[in-house]
Amino acid sequence: MDPLHFFIAMGPLAAYSALMGRTNTLGRPFVTSGARDAAALGVALTGVAAAGPLELFLPESANRWFPGGIWILLLLLYSLSLSLVVLLLRPRVVVYNVGLEDFRPRLASVVKQLDNDSRWAGDCVTLPSLHVQLTIEYQPWTRTVQLVSAGGRQDPLGWKQVERSLAKELREVKSPSLPIGYGLLAFGLLLACGSAIWVTLARQSVADSLAEMLRL
Repeated sequence: MDPLHFFIAMGPLAAYSALMGRTNTLGRPFVTSGARDAAALGVALTGVAAAGPLELFLPESANRWFPGGIWILLLLLYSLSLSLVVLLLRPRVVVYNVGLEDFRPRLASVVKQLDNDSRWAGDCVTLPSLHVQLTIEYQPWTRTVQLVSAGGRQDPLGWKQVERSLAKELREVKSPSLPIGYGLLAFGLLLACGSAIWVTLARQSVADSLAEMLRL
């Protein structure tokens, strides 16, 4: 792989790795929606898509009429496809850097505040007034909790309320930083610096690859 394609493919992934590393070294839980979590991953894969399948299936006939500019349309197509995938995903709330023993009591408090008619069944919770049914999923090695929708009838506004209330409830909770977070942060920074240095040292090769990539 030439330095330009490596930089394009690895740049967004390096930023995503550094972001995830920083999230896991904040010293407190971080709450986000499943849509934002998936969108961030999709953006991180933009470079891989551009350096791989998008360039491979670049329509040569259209490129002759719109030299170089066809990339704008391809990236727009990718962004629209990513948006569609994110919109079709089931509702989900992701909480990074929190232990299950700290999370469950606070979730129980949030559920009680939002709906007095809420019901628990093991790791499943139903909030009938908000039209929310969810299941708790936990990954111990990353200390990540996911609240995943269970059942077909779900209200996005109800999920928004759960997310906001949970973020407020966990605001004062302290969590130890994860070693994997420092590893991801270091990996992202090293990958970004390494690819940037390679591009800087191989300017002529980068210029030739860019001209070939844009079909100029």
